[in-house]
Amino acid sequence: MDRTACVNLPVFPIQLLLRRYPGWCNQPVAVVDVEKPQGTILRVNERARALRIRPGMRYTAGLSLARDLRAAVVPEKELCRAAKAVGRRLRAFSPRIEPAAEEPGLFWLDASGLTRLYGSLRTWAGSIRADLHRAGFHAAVAVGFSRFGCYALVKSKKGLLVLATPEDEQRAARQVPLDRLALEPETLEILARLDIKTVGRFAELPSAGIARRFGAAALRLHNLASGRLHPPLQPEMPSPPATRQMVLDYRETNLGRLMALIAQLLDPLLQELAGRRQTLSEIRIRLVFDRLGAHTERIRPAAPTLDARQLRDLIRLRLHSAGKLPDGVAEIGLTAHSTAIVQHQQHLFRARPKRDPAAANRALARVRAELGDNAVVRARICKGHLPEAKFTWEPFDALSPPTPHRFNTGQLIRRIHPPLVLPHAIWQASTRTHGPYIVSGGWWRQDVHRTYYFAETRDAEMLWVYYDGIRKRWCLQGRVE
Repeated sequence: MDRTACVNLPVFPIQLLLRRYPGWCNQPVAVVDVEKPQGTILRVNERARALRIRPGMRYTAGLSLARDLRAAVVPEKELCRAAKAVGRRLRAFSPRIEPAAEEPGLFWLDASGLTRLYGSLRTWAGSIRADLHRAGFHAAVAVGFSRFGCYALVKSKKGLLVLATPEDEQRAARQVPLDRLALEPETLEILARLDIKTVGRFAELPSAGIARRFGAAALRLHNLASGRLHPPLQPEMPSPPATRQMVLDYRETNLGRLMALIAQLLDPLLQELAGRRQTLSEIRIRLVFDRLGAHTERIRPAAPTLDARQLRDLIRLRLHSAGKLPDGVAEIGLTAHSTAIVQHQQHLFRARPKRDPAAANRALARVRAELGDNAVVRARICKGHLPEAKFTWEPFDALSPPTPHRFNTGQLIRRIHPPLVLPHAIWQASTRTHGPYIVSGGWWRQDVHRTYYFAETRDAEMLWVYYDGIRKRWCLQGRVE
């Protein structure tokens, strides 16, 4: 009989934070969307939950309940990267692994046929927990017979659980509290009013009413719980990245000749990807210097491509941005990260827009190749107490289509600068002022008391200035244009 296992790393983002800050282990910890007082709490550990700190609160509200609350951001890229690293560790215990797309840190494993290697499934599951513990993670493992049964049990149990029969799994899964599953808080609240608090009671409800009142996500979970839906294990079958390597008989110190050697490796690399029906999304160039050791450069085109000319151009920009090689190169390695080729539908009449977004993205890719990945950024509005904290800069990969708004009147632009200390004479030169507008607070980091004014100068400039009441000085915050 086929056996299925589910591995869950509870509150996976919190575990990543505790690996980053080991000193927080005995304190309430939260994951926030931004590291600012008005940031929203996304996840909390058990100590924070015991102090009535819940996801959805503001960080300042959490601090009012626990002064020693620690919080930080776990970027989505870091979360995905860590989940992939855990998946690679689990692949040593089963060749068929399916990570949960909606819940990072949750994995299904095929446990069939492993008793001959480990003696028993309990020993196998214990080996998984021990390996993840050595990597710094706490994990729960449930071994059963169905995807949903293992999932429900691993979300409600700690440690290790091995079910002997499908009937045992079904009985145990029906007793799982409903709030352990991935249901919306509003749905859980309505069901609790109806005294439906377990998976078994939820599975007894009619599916038509579930779809009408709670939506598609709740209906799918209901079909899984009631046994109407039995999706098979869909394991990832990762293919190793395409690589090319060249060991030089001499130490290359000329950028032009080095570029020619890289081009020799690039063409067969792209041919291999084309044979796999894949396209290159990122290329990593590893240069092993004679005395300085290994150095790796990452280059991303504007869109996944197999265009050798475009890639050679980006590599040339990145290499020539350094000016000259710091040492002789003894070895060259290329690694291609790829995605599947997407077939685009051919239109009978092809529209020709006045602007070409693909050309703009290629230009931005050239800028990134020459100046670095963080050279192209955009402003993102966020919640903050001070004007300079109401936005942040974030890198982005591609331009999105414009969505202009129609305005009946001309719009003024307020340009924000880092606060610049002003001589008092400039303030006296203003002809008219508008204000004051007072901003105070900042007790969570440092006290702030600013009195803002819009000041018109004799040169018809509109300055946005403030008086710092704590430091006793005038500062320029920006200009209105």
